[in-house]
Formats: sequence, structure tokens, C-alpha cells
Amino acid sequence: MAEPLSNQILRQLPHVAGLFYRLLLVVAPSGAGKTAALQEVAERTSARYINVNLELSQCLLDLTQRQRKLLVPRLLGDIVGKDDTQTVLLDNFEMLFDTSLQLHPLRCLQDLARHRIIVAVWNGTLTSGHLTYATPDHPEYRRYAIDDTIVIYPEAST
Repeated sequence: MAEPLSNQILRQLPHVAGLFYRLLLVVAPSGAGKTAALQEVAERTSARYINVNLELSQCLLDLTQRQRKLLVPRLLGDIVGKDDTQTVLLDNFEMLFDTSLQLHPLRCLQDLARHRIIVAVWNGTLTSGHLTYATPDHPEYRRYAIDDTIVIYPEAST
């Protein structure tokens, strides 16, 4: 029987704490139980759960497109840094892939993970050491080589 995803996350947290980028990625397609696992981790620890799309979109409502592009990294940092919580669980951050924002989502997550542990769910795949979001023909397609990041990829165990 496969270990529950929430337990896999909890087991990796001590390892992430000692890294330069304290980032743990949970990679799986939509519907794989990532949100439920993060919510369970939040209930079992003092970690704060954040729905990034919801909170960030509220901050962007009154901004122009140019302001959004310039301010998203700072606003995201403000959302994550609202309190002294040492572990933050980020869910639903697809907004960061919006091409109009001209962001590098993985770099944004790494920047956030310099000062606290970030557990982020990534709707995508991990293949041959490369993290992928969307398909190559999609405008939001991203592909990153993953070297110094701990990744939980539940599909790998099935």
C-alpha cells in the first residue's frame, strides 16, 4: 500500500530545512489529491496553507497590467511573509504561469524559499529530471531541470 501523500510531505520537511532553497515540490496532475494532502499537513503542523491564485488575484484587482508585471513577486512575498510561520504550503499558483506577467514561476518559489520552508504543489510532471508545466504547444509551457530541489512525485511509486 502506498504511503499517504501527506505523510510523504511530513517525512521530507526535515530534509528541506537544511537546503539553500528550502523548497519541497509536490508534483502531480490535477485531481491527484495534492490539495487534500496540503490541508492535512496544515492541520497536523503549524504550517500555513495559502491558495495563491485567490490571495494574489485579490491584490491585483486594482492594478494595471504593467503594475501587475512589476509587483507580483513583491506581492507574493508579502502574502507568504504575513507572519513568522516557518513552513508555508502553497496551492493553486497557476496564475504565476500567466504569460502577461513574464515570470519564472520556479524562480519565484525558490526566492520565497530562502527564508522559510515552502511546500508547493505543481500541476505537471517530472520526467528525466525535468519538471514540466503544460504541454509544449501551450503558451504557458515551462520545463525546468531539477537538481537541488526535493520533489515528491506520487506517480513514480505507482
